[in-house]
Amino acid sequence: MLKPSFLLAFRSLALETPRPCIRCAIPPHRGAAPRVVPNLRLFSTQPRLQRPEESSQDDDGFVPRALGRPIGFHDPPRPGENTGYDGRGFWQRKKDFTDYDRHVRRRKQLAARISKPYFRDFTMTKYREGKSFLANPMIFKRSAALYFPNLHGRTLASSSPTDTTPVLKGKVSIVSVWSSLWGENQVKTFTGLEENPELQEFLRKNKDRAQRVEVHIEENYAKAWLVSLFQGRLRKQRAEEDWGKYFIVKKGINESIRETIGILNGRVGYVYLLDEECKIRWAASGNAEEGEPESMMKGLQKLVHSGSVLEGGASKVDGKVKSAAATAAV
Repeated sequence: MLKPSFLLAFRSLALETPRPCIRCAIPPHRGAAPRVVPNLRLFSTQPRLQRPEESSQDDDGFVPRALGRPIGFHDPPRPGENTGYDGRGFWQRKKDFTDYDRHVRRRKQLAARISKPYFRDFTMTKYREGKSFLANPMIFKRSAALYFPNLHGRTLASSSPTDTTPVLKGKVSIVSVWSSLWGENQVKTFTGLEENPELQEFLRKNKDRAQRVEVHIEENYAKAWLVSLFQGRLRKQRAEEDWGKYFIVKKGINESIRETIGILNGRVGYVYLLDEECKIRWAASGNAEEGEPESMMKGLQKLVHSGSVLEGGASKVDGKVKSAAATAAV
């Protein structure tokens, strides 16, 4: 049985008000301005894209900012990139096995993956239904825009994997990216048949210069197998000429690619407007809000009517050839 003296000591220790540490008790210097923590909201013109959990979202009035700078890669995409397949031979594998620097880089990647909370993406959907950023009201200039990466996956037209770059190059493309039913429904608010009939009519009239490409990211093999079972229904919902524009990507999209093109939440849908060079001229996330579908349509019409770049460095619009300098200004 515990002694009364011990119980009294334990009671005083448990009920005692915690004291501040010595460093916190030191008053600030005279004339020093109080430190103010900025209330950062996702990414706008910030040098680095910020995830929703990096900003203070304790309040219910969370408002994402508009995309204030181009997103994407500086180098143009090439077929064969980001396939997710390891083509190393036996001797190369043996050499890499003893490469210390390679192991250090791999440790950092694994540490970053382990530190990511499992339900993080699901938790972040409670803020504006997961919307990471608002669409840029005007398309980015060709000289400033960055490139959309090459992705590798199967299409509804063939079971053999193929690249997205040959499909995207040469046409203005509306690219939808999602990895869940939640994200697919969000994408439909921009590109759905009922939600945006103007887009469908415009693509039908300009099918030789504009297209819609869908990218379904499914890295879970069990879910990817279920998607393959329903390919017949997916084909019935689309015209046969669009079967080769529906990609099912299982691997090759690492965290670096997601960060670079703004995919900050795996459960949210994203829409990109690409020109004929695979440059991201416009982007949006989550559900469509007021003014976003209109800005997407204006950008699409501007890119299509500006003409496509020919091999000789000029562009052709309505049978007339204009200089490449005028096209680059678009």
